[in-house]
Amino acid sequence: MIYELRVYTTFPGQMQNLLTKLETSMLPLWKKHGIQQVGFWTTHIGPDANELTYMLAWESLAEREQKWNTYQSDPEFIKAKENAVEQYGQTNAKIANSFLVPTRFSALQ
Repeated sequence: MIYELRVYTTFPGQMQNLLTKLETSMLPLWKKHGIQQVGFWTTHIGPDANELTYMLAWESLAEREQKWNTYQSDPEFIKAKENAVEQYGQTNAKIANSFLVPTRFSALQ
């Protein structure tokens, strides 16, 4: 199993808009494309309260590439993204992601 850690840094005042967009538009599309989320977290205490961190689980990088590319080219995703920009403007100042492999003693395998 490979885990993808993604950190979105929002523009000030845009966190709620990002959360709404993810919950109402993107999560149903992830389900449609078989994208498995592990969890979502907002920064309560830390260097930047404008960060949303989430994790996705993949069987392999090949699975990630296939499913992510299919999701990103889905006309529903493209339309939802356009609608979100019209409704909220740009929400993200920065997106970072890392691919993590669990150690043999990790609770998540």
